[in-house]
Amino acid sequence: MVSIITINYNGWQDTCELIASLKLYETYPYEVIVVDNASVGEDVERIRTLHPDVKVVCAERNLGFAGGNNLGYDYAKGNFILFLNNDMVIKEPILHPLVESLTDSKIGGVSPCIFFYYHPEEIQYYGYTEMTPITLRHTKKPFNPSKMVEYMKSKETEVLHGGAMMLRRDVIERVGRMTEIYFLFYEEFDWSRRIRAAGYKLFYEPRSKVYHKESVSIPRKTPKREYYLNRSRVIYARRNCNGGRKLLACSYLLLVVLPKMAFIYLLKRRWDLFLAALRGTFAGLFKKL
Repeated sequence: MVSIITINYNGWQDTCELIASLKLYETYPYEVIVVDNASVGEDVERIRTLHPDVKVVCAERNLGFAGGNNLGYDYAKGNFILFLNNDMVIKEPILHPLVESLTDSKIGGVSPCIFFYYHPEEIQYYGYTEMTPITLRHTKKPFNPSKMVEYMKSKETEVLHGGAMMLRRDVIERVGRMTEIYFLFYEEFDWSRRIRAAGYKLFYEPRSKVYHKESVSIPRKTPKREYYLNRSRVIYARRNCNGGRKLLACSYLLLVVLPKMAFIYLLKRRWDLFLAALRGTFAGLFKKL
């Protein structure tokens, strides 16, 4: 069985739409565990009313992405765990190809092909390469719709997509759960490195397709998003870079990335985004690891 864990935070409509799509299309045995991350409205009651068969776990406070998923894992019964964002939907069965990939003991995790929900002709995720050593950026070929067939091939990837990733229970027990130090962003990058360091491979499986609304719970160009993106990027550098590379990566983020963002945001008179990026960067630099 697959345990599907999804986090709800003031987004019961999206959560219910995800569950409805699973009920409509999925044929493989599964359970759904919704972790409500201390929503402020009546989300829990609404989800339980519309989907009384779904297990809803209530966090006493907002635990963030990793914390919420780790809480859900405590209630999971399946041998395969699918961490799936609540702003996803499916339009056909997805679980069997993912489970089939993980029957290979050398593969520790797998992510499906992720399309943009509002632009379903475009693919958001078709595998990631490792981050560049200093700039901490992923490099991948730009999406080309005329070469769609190339994206429909299973392949090894260096990084899973946090919005949709399945792992075997034995892998999680060996590697450990997602670290909760980030709160938001970069958790899957950190986890992917740890899984690979334990000797497992990661795979991209396009036979499974999901559709991502993207940035529903944390909209783009908001102070909250800017704060946590910059904070987590610095924390990632401190946790995963060694020696001189760590110094160079942190210096690059502080002396190149931050001034560039400051120039852009101040030029657009977005003082709120500038201050959020500034606070996030220094919060990451001084966060106790």
